[in-house]
Amino acid sequence: MTQDAEMVQASQEPRGPIRVLIADDHAIVRKGLCALLATEPGIEVVAEAQDGSQAVALVERAQPDVVLMDLVMPGTDGLQATRSILETQPATRILVLTSFDGDDKVFPAIKAGALGYLLKDSGPEELIQAIHQVYEGESSIHPAVARKLLRQLARPEEPASGIEALTEREVEVLGLVAQGHGNRDIAEQLTISEATVRTHVSNILGKLELCSRTQAALYALRKGLASLDEVD
Repeated sequence: MTQDAEMVQASQEPRGPIRVLIADDHAIVRKGLCALLATEPGIEVVAEAQDGSQAVALVERAQPDVVLMDLVMPGTDGLQATRSILETQPATRILVLTSFDGDDKVFPAIKAGALGYLLKDSGPEELIQAIHQVYEGESSIHPAVARKLLRQLARPEEPASGIEALTEREVEVLGLVAQGHGNRDIAEQLTISEATVRTHVSNILGKLELCSRTQAALYALRKGLASLDEVD
């Protein structure tokens, strides 16, 4: 099968609703999120967790696509839960939804592998968009948090293997990742298969010694491969 045929076949495959697990220790917040997401035909809430340990257990049973993760919860907090979930269920997308944007919360969450970081004062439309973005493997970072991350990334030393280690195609893919494009969009723009895009992203993370797609996007922004104005 040619790469173009792979892309057509993938685009024609039926896609069910995005399966979401809500992890928050406040029942009112959970019920409010459930009510909001129930109005979205493309999203289905499959489980609710009141702490991190319950979230880890429910992810294994309910197999959600996206976890809305509060960070501050009793017992096992959201950061520990994120690490545990991604160790055993690496395909799960973690979208942090919290009231806190301090450095002690933001940086560890991104380092742990969260694809998105949204503040609870965000609007309903922003939340819906963020869920779709992280489901597609894209980064979704609240603007205030993105600025904080960019300032932090300006301070550390360059990774041992810099951008010079990337191929021309990998640099092209990295720039599109930084603009917020998912694998499907990148594949269509570059006329390659989604599997090839995934391989490029994996190679990029390895060569730049980065842990997640979000870190790669922020690295690309700092290197001038994209600007915040281009980010969706």
